[in-house]
Amino acid sequence: MAKLLQDLVYQEESPSIYTTALSGITLLFLAYLGISETLGNHLKYSKFWNVNSQKSGGGIKLPSRTGMLLLYSPAAVAGLASFLIFPGGGIRFLMLKLAITIHFSKRVLESLFVHKYSGGMMLDSVVIISSSYLFAATGMIYIHHMTLEATEPLVDLKYLGLLLFLIGISGNFYHHYLLSKLRKKNEKDYKIPTGGLFDLVICPHYLFEILDLLGISFISQTLFSYSCAIGCAFYLIVRSYATRQWYLSKFENFPKNVKALIPFVF
Repeated sequence: MAKLLQDLVYQEESPSIYTTALSGITLLFLAYLGISETLGNHLKYSKFWNVNSQKSGGGIKLPSRTGMLLLYSPAAVAGLASFLIFPGGGIRFLMLKLAITIHFSKRVLESLFVHKYSGGMMLDSVVIISSSYLFAATGMIYIHHMTLEATEPLVDLKYLGLLLFLIGISGNFYHHYLLSKLRKKNEKDYKIPTGGLFDLVICPHYLFEILDLLGISFISQTLFSYSCAIGCAFYLIVRSYATRQWYLSKFENFPKNVKALIPFVF
């Protein structure tokens, strides 16, 4: 197993303690966010924006569109800036910069033109999420730049990664589009989503986002990119479970056969 894992990352003669430490810290931080979700300490956005608001003493509430733009814009700008700061670097590095830039730019455009909003976002959660996205985007790009002189991974996953990224980002957009069609103009109530994979799982957009992020990590094949993908996947798995529990508590007619994230399984 250790040999296989070694074959999936860049072959560095002296692995950087700095990048190894960053990878571990990133994984632990995202795991902490996931564990907090299981304990009911939700990041306050979407349907969970007002959870524990009294316990936390309130806070600054932002309009949802403003909050969403603040979540993704810094990372999108960082992706665009990377083409100027780190020109060249080969096909893999180009694919990574494009994937990161497209991933976050898509979310900015969805925030502006696709999503429909019903509540708000708490500023503290916006700061945590936005900082995490910016850290992940800049970290993947910079750490990959640092490995350009190292030997390419023995098992090349970049084209598999590109395929997963395209499937993930397309599926994520499609299900965000379906969510946007649930409400008519000026409606703010939540409804049980249908269509696409919503008939099987309540969070197919999370499932496709995991594929998207896994694809980016396969394109990069650095320890840091794998840590980001695994940590985000763990958080989204837990968040999807909390989302299903929320729907079960709010809708008596919620279909029990609809799982949280993985059709027929979880």
